[in-house]
Amino acid sequence: MQNIVCLQLLISLHLLRCVRLRSCPRRGRNTLPLWIREIWAYMRLLVQSFYFNSLTDSDVVFDSVFEPVFWTVDYVTRWFGTLFVWLVVILVSSILVICYVILLPMVLKTYSPEGIAWHLCYGHWNLVMIVFHYYKATTTSPGYPPTEKNDSPFVSVCKRCIMPKPARTHHCGICNRCILRMDHHCPWLNNCVGHLNHRYFFSFCVALTLGCVYCSISGRDLFLDAYNAIESFKHLDVVKPGVPTNYQTPAPPYTFKDKMIHKSIIYMWVLTSTVAVALGALTIWHAVLITRGETSIERHINSKERKRLAKRGRVYRNPFDYGRLNNWKYFLGVEKKSHWLTRVLLPSGHTPPGDGLTWDAFPVKKDLIPV
Repeated sequence: MQNIVCLQLLISLHLLRCVRLRSCPRRGRNTLPLWIREIWAYMRLLVQSFYFNSLTDSDVVFDSVFEPVFWTVDYVTRWFGTLFVWLVVILVSSILVICYVILLPMVLKTYSPEGIAWHLCYGHWNLVMIVFHYYKATTTSPGYPPTEKNDSPFVSVCKRCIMPKPARTHHCGICNRCILRMDHHCPWLNNCVGHLNHRYFFSFCVALTLGCVYCSISGRDLFLDAYNAIESFKHLDVVKPGVPTNYQTPAPPYTFKDKMIHKSIIYMWVLTSTVAVALGALTIWHAVLITRGETSIERHINSKERKRLAKRGRVYRNPFDYGRLNNWKYFLGVEKKSHWLTRVLLPSGHTPPGDGLTWDAFPVKKDLIPV
């Protein structure tokens, strides 16, 4: 009995000591700001990750060392996304102003009725496709996995969200959440490109590339004329020594309006030609990925798997490659022949097939969508 009383007394004294230590302020308590202490704790965690366990490899070390760089890039991209969207709107709007104010009157005066009809129909179709798909790509959610417990299958757990990840789902550091069938984060959209808006993104790239190529080709002669006109009037403005300035025929008038028209045409041609080359290359690359049934992220993952299995004498096969034509049908949402017109050549807000959570791996070699 006496031993039990002594044990209870010791436990009580220990509890009182713990309460006293927590209630009394520590001597020399750290007075650094909270954000400095958080950064310091984060850096210590990075250093400790180098020797965390035996599974540490070069990829883990690389990610840990460059984590501050990745965090900075994500932070800057997140805050400048709205600026990039406004930049796209301003540049496209400037080209539209030049086309309607300067080029359209020229077309109506000099072109034949057939040429006028072609330019009006194609130009406005191209404009509608650009505006519609850019708006949908920026405002449509890319698709997120469920945050509540459910019966959907998953392949791993996100180390940042601490949530189950379905197949083809990846975490976006800029959006700070997982994205279904994530392709990449596009700063020009200020949005991720994922399962629900990938088609809008690709259609916008195709439409904008066709529009830039159209402006570049149709405005080539106007660009050459405007450039030669500016160069010729530059020479007239310079008075060379020893050259008489009295001309029998006065130089043609060159007003400020003429100068602005010529410079606007040069600006339009240079901008559209540059965007056509850069965006055209990006569009072709994404078309190749769609043909293979891959996303930009899966392209790197599959490449590593091919090299890894090749060392073992095995061949890697993409489990989500349904065949070239089927990949395009699935991506575009084509389910019958009329959809090639209503869903591909015309603006359409239909959702992609499937829910983005489950995928058929290694399907039977047949036409998934009999079109």
